[in-house]
Amino acid sequence: MKGADRFFLSQRMKLLCKDEVCSVYQMKNETGDGTVTHYQVYPGISVMYNDFHMETCPPRKYKDEHIINIDHCREGRIEWNVAGGAYLYLSSGDIMLDSSANVNKTCSFPLSHYHGITISISVPEAMESIWDLLELFSIDLLALEKRFSLKEQPFIMHGEYSPDHIFHELYHVPDSIRNEYLRVKVLEMLISFKAVDPSLIGETRPYFYKTQVEKIKAIMELMTSNPDIHYTMEELSKQFDISVSSLKSCFKGVYGVAIFTYMRNYRMDLAATLLTQTEESITSIAGKVGYTNSSKFSEAFKRVKGKTPLEYRKIKI
Repeated sequence: MKGADRFFLSQRMKLLCKDEVCSVYQMKNETGDGTVTHYQVYPGISVMYNDFHMETCPPRKYKDEHIINIDHCREGRIEWNVAGGAYLYLSSGDIMLDSSANVNKTCSFPLSHYHGITISISVPEAMESIWDLLELFSIDLLALEKRFSLKEQPFIMHGEYSPDHIFHELYHVPDSIRNEYLRVKVLEMLISFKAVDPSLIGETRPYFYKTQVEKIKAIMELMTSNPDIHYTMEELSKQFDISVSSLKSCFKGVYGVAIFTYMRNYRMDLAATLLTQTEESITSIAGKVGYTNSSKFSEAFKRVKGKTPLEYRKIKI
């Protein structure tokens, strides 16, 4: 656990509690908070359950360590700042293999929440401490790193491929057998990767560059700060000096949905909050989220929330 403690300390995380099998760490900053529930299943191999409700977190610091990480995104979205000032995105159902040799500088959460699992492997420690076990199952960590070209770039696959079911099982483990179960599933995971053909299922995700991502985030900030205004793509394109096609593709790359879908959901979420936490009239709320016609607002709200604004207000009171 000492190595884990050092890592979480470098991430500015506070130890909340600890027992024989797991430790719970918390991170807080001005954008929110998050927790990591950490299990040391073998020497050098950890399983971490990640639950973040924040926008940004500190960069990972590996120093001279040799680490292979396997990340599974269950819900939300994670943004990795990879080499060369490029950004890569992991969405729900994605699995990413990565190596400390291919430095991921920082990560953030564009939707302000992220839930998933990380299997972290210290290659030298695992190969020294459980070499007999790895050899028994013909698991070669260095060969895995080379096969998926992890020193060059992360490898991403989506959930319909074989290792996905293993991750889903890890979210529903009885506490009474958790440590033993995690030991078995980590080995199963590493074995399953031997059946994966990187040339067939690896997904080439578009990389977006810093200038693009900064513009997209500024556009999102403008729109969410003024939900009563319906900006056109042409207006945003001109104001932020980005082509309409790049605006569309990059916004979906960062936030996972089309720009107008994002704003529709944002407006209806805001309206739902106003309906349940204020006594403002439905007409007033409609105006605040960009509708001059309350009937059209009611129709749009029902399409998203399944109930009219009046029905929603009565149920939530």
